[in-house]
Amino acid sequence: MTTDLIILLVSLIVIVIAAEVFTNAIESLGAKLEFSEGVTGSIFAAVGTALPETMVPLVAIFAGNSAGIKEEVGVGAILGAPFMLSTLAMFLVGCAAFVFKGRRQKDCVSPERSGLKRDLEFFLFVFSLSFLVAFTPTAWRLLRIFVAILLVLTYFYYVLETVKASKALVDEGHGTEESKNLYLSAIFKDHMFFVVIQLLIALGLIIAGAKGFVIGVEHLAGILHMPVIVLALLIVPIATELPEKINSITWIRSGKDTIAIGNITGAMVFQGSLLPAIGIFLTPWTTNLTVTTSSIVTILAGTWIYVLVRKKTKMTPPMFIMNGLLYISFVVIVFSQM
Repeated sequence: MTTDLIILLVSLIVIVIAAEVFTNAIESLGAKLEFSEGVTGSIFAAVGTALPETMVPLVAIFAGNSAGIKEEVGVGAILGAPFMLSTLAMFLVGCAAFVFKGRRQKDCVSPERSGLKRDLEFFLFVFSLSFLVAFTPTAWRLLRIFVAILLVLTYFYYVLETVKASKALVDEGHGTEESKNLYLSAIFKDHMFFVVIQLLIALGLIIAGAKGFVIGVEHLAGILHMPVIVLALLIVPIATELPEKINSITWIRSGKDTIAIGNITGAMVFQGSLLPAIGIFLTPWTTNLTVTTSSIVTILAGTWIYVLVRKKTKMTPPMFIMNGLLYISFVVIVFSQM
């Protein structure tokens, strides 16, 4: 027990340090490539920090000790990651905006709305499709393969649309700006090569920290005799989503709301399309009451933010309480079934 707690603590420290190094490098990358904050947050940062949680379902599917573990951890982790981002991560964004409102000198979260609207529209489409296809008979293999291919193509179309909108946003003042000089520039000159090197170092630390955190969490879950599905939907995603949460809090503190929110919503699109496509190809991709409940909560949480964006509502910190309440409601439902 003590060893597991030490592993958790050390891994958390590594993730926090790595997240700071990563945000510094990703800002430099976006600025040097003259991309908008939307591209930097929704694509570069989102895909980079999504790597740790991407590994969990893939490892479960390819190296699971039993069919049950492969299915529950694989499908649970795939659908559990967007659940955690749309509920708990969004709630933490609201909390961070409230805590740092003096430093930010504003009382609301104000991301660039057209990019956020695009992210949420793509996410709600791909995630709903991924969820609904789980209810089709496994014998409908051709339909499932078609849906999986459609999910992959939709993600690449999303990337194209996001990049396409970048130039106009930069012209409107939404270009990526460096809040600090590249950390490696203190030793080497500020060059794209060293931006990439720092980015790779940060990603390596993020993956190592997340892996250590997951190992510690899994051992504790075993000691506490937690069900596999609870581990897959609640425990593991909290660990693997730490990079996104910490990155977004760092950016919210600096007043960079577009990158902060895009880091979350971009990861939601990535995890709601490419990972379910892999799950549909490689697992029976069936659902149960717990997974169904988490998916419905995820769609409700995403829809809530989408409604705020569509209605152009001022996104004050209390608005994000709804996402926290949705997360708590699911936790209560899960533990009431144990």
